[in-house]
Amino acid sequence: MHLVLSRNSCWRHWYRFVNLTRAALCPVALTVLGEQRVIISMLRRSSNPIPPHNDRHWWKQTKPKPPRHFGLGLSVGAICLMTGLHPDIAKAQGPLGLQLYSDLTVTGAVGTVCAIQAATNAADTNSWMTVDFVQLTAANYLWTDVSTPATGRRFYRTVATAPTNLVFIPPGTFRMGSPQTELNRGGNEGPQMTVTLKRGFFMGKYLVTQGEYQVVVGHNPSGFLGDLNRPVEKVSWNDSTNYCALRTQQELATGKIPLGSKYRLPTEAEWEYACRAGTADRRFFYGDDPGFTNLANYAWYSDNSDFTTQPVGQKLPNQWGLYDMIGNVWAWVQDWDGVYPGGSLTDPQGPSSGFSRMMRGGCWNGVPQICRSAMREGAPASLALSNFGLRVVLAPGS
Repeated sequence: MHLVLSRNSCWRHWYRFVNLTRAALCPVALTVLGEQRVIISMLRRSSNPIPPHNDRHWWKQTKPKPPRHFGLGLSVGAICLMTGLHPDIAKAQGPLGLQLYSDLTVTGAVGTVCAIQAATNAADTNSWMTVDFVQLTAANYLWTDVSTPATGRRFYRTVATAPTNLVFIPPGTFRMGSPQTELNRGGNEGPQMTVTLKRGFFMGKYLVTQGEYQVVVGHNPSGFLGDLNRPVEKVSWNDSTNYCALRTQQELATGKIPLGSKYRLPTEAEWEYACRAGTADRRFFYGDDPGFTNLANYAWYSDNSDFTTQPVGQKLPNQWGLYDMIGNVWAWVQDWDGVYPGGSLTDPQGPSSGFSRMMRGGCWNGVPQICRSAMREGAPASLALSNFGLRVVLAPGS
């Protein structure tokens, strides 16, 4: 995966970008470390002021000096970049109240998922932190680093990422909650909200199994034994977050996950977004199904479970390839229980405190209506019952 402007085309593209400065774009030169390439990135402004001088004067101020090359080696499959603000842009940032962010163009096969990592010291191998997971929707994919304003030097690299038994969930916007007209609607499922998730993340393809839990934690708390592919149960919210922390520690140490990433529980918004998988205002991700005639194809619940958990992955997945998103065991999520605020939200984290933690998805001994996508349930964080389980998310963080 690499960035593509050649050395010969650099200055031609630079001046083209200068002409766009009045449209809220500012140029920054990026040098690929260890390669004879010069890359152009653009910095976005949060507002769109016109420079207080004519275009000719602005041209003189922003004409770059030839870039320096740094003699640092590349990691395998990775590219290292350094970005720095042009002095005139840096001076303008303060008095004009601008926020500038680095844009990088990543080139690769459409559909490839990679971790974008950043560091302020490229020589320190432990300083690289994952700032985003992205899936290339175009051969030349423009990515903006919104994790921090571009106020100084920062190095970047891309690392191809394909974790085992995890599904990449792209960023997007959806309607969270259920409409008032939905059959079997619960009182805590509204008002509906328009939710935007700005960053993609990985989610477990399956519920965490007894075998996975035992390898990480060292014991199996489950009551339904005999098959380690059954979902782990009798785990509390506290147990679940501890499992995520231990698994993160172990897999970072063995290089199974990128530096600066971590396992955690999904937020309630992330869970419902992933469950709906692009469907809107339907009771289930596969349709409304008012008589529950098709539910048994997708979920284990009271009518078909034989009142026990079942090995994961036996039912049909949703449109994004996630199995057992409904039924089998409740899946703990990150949020405290609380009332939806309504309106439009970006990356909601739920209330800052509460009595119960939320669970989603329904369970093996539940009635069919609790398997609906909008269904919400809560329980104390220390409670562990035979229908409480978990599903993990892998996301940037430390």
